[in-house]
Amino acid sequence: MLKYFKHFLPCLSAILYLAAISMGEYYPIIFLIGFSLFLVIGDYILPRDKNIQQFSYPSILNSSMYINLPVLSIVVILTISILSNTLPQWHINILDLYYSTDLIGLKNSFNIIDKVALIIQTTLFIGILGIVPGHELTHRTKNKFDMFVGNWLLAFSWDCTFAIEHVYGHHRNACLPDDPASAKRGENIYSFIAKAIYTEHVDGWKIENNRLKTNGLNSFSINNRMFVGYCRSLLITILAFLIGGWNGILYFLICAILAKSFLETINYVEHYGLVRKKGERMQMRHSWNSNHLLSSVFLCNVTRHSDHHRRASLKFWELHPCPENAPMTPYGYLAMLYIVLLAPFLYQRIMEKKLEDWELHYASTEEKKLINTKLK
Repeated sequence: MLKYFKHFLPCLSAILYLAAISMGEYYPIIFLIGFSLFLVIGDYILPRDKNIQQFSYPSILNSSMYINLPVLSIVVILTISILSNTLPQWHINILDLYYSTDLIGLKNSFNIIDKVALIIQTTLFIGILGIVPGHELTHRTKNKFDMFVGNWLLAFSWDCTFAIEHVYGHHRNACLPDDPASAKRGENIYSFIAKAIYTEHVDGWKIENNRLKTNGLNSFSINNRMFVGYCRSLLITILAFLIGGWNGILYFLICAILAKSFLETINYVEHYGLVRKKGERMQMRHSWNSNHLLSSVFLCNVTRHSDHHRRASLKFWELHPCPENAPMTPYGYLAMLYIVLLAPFLYQRIMEKKLEDWELHYASTEEKKLINTKLK
């Protein structure tokens, strides 16, 4: 049962987080540092995850994603409650009853560093519990329940376009110049994030409008998935207002925007510097793969990105590690995220050698020509 249990670790870590912050001052920063070191060092020292396991009970694996929705909701609500200046009495009574702690006393115990840690850790959980399983579930376009849960998980990052542009745009255009989620060699990470967020939402509207037009439906109606997606995020934002007023909205939006930015940082890593000739089929070599164990466990095997792009309909437990067929990231996903955000010049220096290796051992003749043209 261990092979099933490990996929519940993200949810269990969030529950442990809820318990940790109930202990008051310093515990949010202690948890953030401990959690980050656990993933970064664990990825580095543990053996690579190259196994392809067989599962007889896929419903258990699906449950490991479904359960994230209520747990993430609690994490976000508690974070907003702690950071907001004033709270309605009914909400205080509920938290005091079910969270078994003095909420006001807890709020007052946290210093500014604790509060920053709360925002960063909650942002990481929106990514780990929300965006990643939301990505997995919204690829299952024929399953209404999975699409329902997946879209609500994405709503915590105001990212309804991910279920549209990513599925119908990025998977077709990855590593092409016009793909907003594919980073060019040497591209600045911060400008990439801003451009990607804007362009993906624009492209999502274009894709959805074309779909509705083809089906003879009105773009300004309940049939528009972009509009419905914004409404989901708006409902969560209204809930944040009911709990914490304008401060509640502010802190929720900070977490949502940061979570979306972290997603774009991972997008930056997944295809950084790779090129593909237009009209050529997507191959294993067009994604940076990762078989780091903890990243695979905590991110629903999205680290096996090369195989995901080979066949997006595969469930996360069906993805192959591709140890021989795909280029590999030098570190796990969280380490790569921290490096590229905090030391972008170091990241580009590390990846320069990896790109040279990619050109030598993976790139086709046409792709080598594209690289030489771009470098001139």
